[in-house]
Amino acid sequence: MSILTVKNLSHGFGDRAIFNNVSFRLLKGEHIGLIGANGEGKSTFMNIITHKLEPDEGQVEWSKRVRSGYLDQHTTLEKDTSIKTVLESAFKYLFDMEQEMNDMYMRMGDVTPEELDNLMEEVGTIQDILNHNDFYIIDAKVNEVARGLGLLEVGLEKTVDSLSGGQRTKVLLAKLLLEKPDILLLDEPTNYLDEEHIEWLKKYLQEYENAFILISHDIPFLNSVVNLIYHMDNKELNRYVGDYDNFIRVYEAKKKQVESAYKQQQQEIADLEDFVQRNKARVATRNMAMSRQKKLDKMDRIELAREKPKPEFNFKLARTPGKLIFETKDLVIGYDEPLCRPLNLRLERNQKIAITGANGLGKTTLLRSILGQIPSISGEVVTGEFLTIGYFEQEIKEANYNTCIEEVWKEFPSYTQYEVRAALAKCGLTTQHIESKVVVLSGGEQAKVRLCKLINKETNFLVLDEPTNHLDVDAKAELKRALIAYKGTIVLISHEPEFYRDIVTDVWNLEQWTTKIV
Repeated sequence: MSILTVKNLSHGFGDRAIFNNVSFRLLKGEHIGLIGANGEGKSTFMNIITHKLEPDEGQVEWSKRVRSGYLDQHTTLEKDTSIKTVLESAFKYLFDMEQEMNDMYMRMGDVTPEELDNLMEEVGTIQDILNHNDFYIIDAKVNEVARGLGLLEVGLEKTVDSLSGGQRTKVLLAKLLLEKPDILLLDEPTNYLDEEHIEWLKKYLQEYENAFILISHDIPFLNSVVNLIYHMDNKELNRYVGDYDNFIRVYEAKKKQVESAYKQQQQEIADLEDFVQRNKARVATRNMAMSRQKKLDKMDRIELAREKPKPEFNFKLARTPGKLIFETKDLVIGYDEPLCRPLNLRLERNQKIAITGANGLGKTTLLRSILGQIPSISGEVVTGEFLTIGYFEQEIKEANYNTCIEEVWKEFPSYTQYEVRAALAKCGLTTQHIESKVVVLSGGEQAKVRLCKLINKETNFLVLDEPTNHLDVDAKAELKRALIAYKGTIVLISHEPEFYRDIVTDVWNLEQWTTKIV
């Protein structure tokens, strides 16, 4: 049975087309991975099918009484609300049904026998729905999901305003999973999850009986939970049965077939055009030339998809710093309360460190305390000489209305417009992206603009907070290569062992130093 049908969908922003006559059908129980390069329209597609965005053309039809749940990259939470209240709100529709059922019971003494039969039937239906959706064990369900995503350790009475970006994502995801919709729509759910909770979500989705559509650039995660791939590329949406690895095999084989057919056709076109040119003027061969010209005119010409610009990240190296990069002396980080025991850390030139650990333990707080951006609770940080630091922040909250060109020019005023455009193009951005405002770009494209500013600055110490969030597969692979090649010092926060394992010399696990329960 089809849950969702999309017919002849076309959409664009300004002169930039995103989809052209795309159709799509979602069946009950399908586990779909929605993939494609940054900016191909994956989040836009999700916004269209959830009616947050009206398409230029086409239809989106949901089956009746289908409940969908959408976790996008920009969902917000109401202030001064406890985590528990947010999670319990997942069952609001059931509480409403219970109230409706109780109202029916109250009316039963004042109705005719016929109306009583109808009410009894309706009450029975509602009771079945309540039982099926675990209404009478809600507290246990809340605790089960909260434990799986690490929210019990945070404390269910804590208000959402005090949470880190990763913790907020966990709360939204937990609420969504508790709602148990007929279809889950997940836009990069692993971006702010740590390894342990990515593993929990993986198992949850493997056993999920309903349908879901998942956008993710985390290939091991994607491979473990999906049975269908929809590939968004060049304004088209194509379906592949199996996981991501199978998609790559089939896609590459198809691509080679098309390229081979294209070469053969180009040779045939060249031969026909040559014959027409040589023979159209001669009376004896004019008819043969006209026949070949007709064949040329009727030919269904194969067109190769335009190659997407591949990003190139090459970090510029500043002068060599002193041997000591930084040293902490009994450093205690935190805001209102300590997040760790006193830390005595030392980083030396050319070390490459990954900082790992569950969300909310203070990984970003540690980086910002070391950089002197926020005060520590106690202790001190001693920094070395001749440091030139490049800092990549995890998330920029405020909307940026500069164009990409203005954003880079602001950082490098001596560059010509040609140099700015070339720098952005090297990061895998097209002319249309480059001339767009940063605010309208996808998360991955915005990350590429920020990386553009970072790689064009001379540095000898890179501080990177979750740099792979939102980046597509090609950009992630290129960033990994560039960081392995970088001759300076690196401190990197990441939840992806596949990414950081080949880059770093040491791993600092914040769970060993935290004052919190993990």
